[in-house]
Amino acid sequence: MKKLGKKRAALLEKVDIHKLYTVEEAISLVKENKLAEFDETVEIHMKLGVDPRHSDQMVRGTVVLPHGIGKEVKVAVIARGEKVKEAEEAGADFVGSEELAEKIKGGWFGFDTLIATPDMMSEVGKLGRILGPKKLMPSPKTGTVTFDIANAVKEAKAGKVQFRVDKGANIHAPIGKVSFSKEQLLENAKSFIEAVIRAKPAAAKGQYVKSITIASTMSPGYKVDPRQAVALAK
Repeated sequence: MKKLGKKRAALLEKVDIHKLYTVEEAISLVKENKLAEFDETVEIHMKLGVDPRHSDQMVRGTVVLPHGIGKEVKVAVIARGEKVKEAEEAGADFVGSEELAEKIKGGWFGFDTLIATPDMMSEVGKLGRILGPKKLMPSPKTGTVTFDIANAVKEAKAGKVQFRVDKGANIHAPIGKVSFSKEQLLENAKSFIEAVIRAKPAAAKGQYVKSITIASTMSPGYKVDPRQAVALAK
């Protein structure tokens, strides 16, 4: 078993594992108990009352966080014709058509988000086995397969976060950096929780948001009262 460092061990002693914090308290604790020298990412983890094995209980969506995620997002666009120029003018980092698809097929992944026009999906579809496992496959449901390239690129650059429930009915996402103010992190957290609530499938029964934890890259997780968080988001 890996031995804990003195700082982390001391920090864990301060965490009340039986307490449910408010979203505001959890964010304050994450900021106060920063361990790393680098600017840690603040993450939100949610356990949902759905069964992802059933297609009608799948939860997925996107949200543009009001303060972004504190990271420069590299955007690649696969398009042709006038949409190439539109993507470049909107600020896309990499733009191309078949040649860009071939570059990705060869193992290049110098981007965080991939956007494609519908007429290029015959080419992009061939990359499913490569892009799927990395969660980079464009999809109409996440707004990354569209002819409105300018808006898609701008949203991605602004910190658009995609979320999708995993096999264990969990959702994980970044909501900013430790260097963000408490107010910025709180607004981002509220926006994210609200987006997950809006994505609730009609087939979901019982308590939808079962648990929420907020943590940073190096900090312990602080459990949040899910009812308080849902009420805050609404």
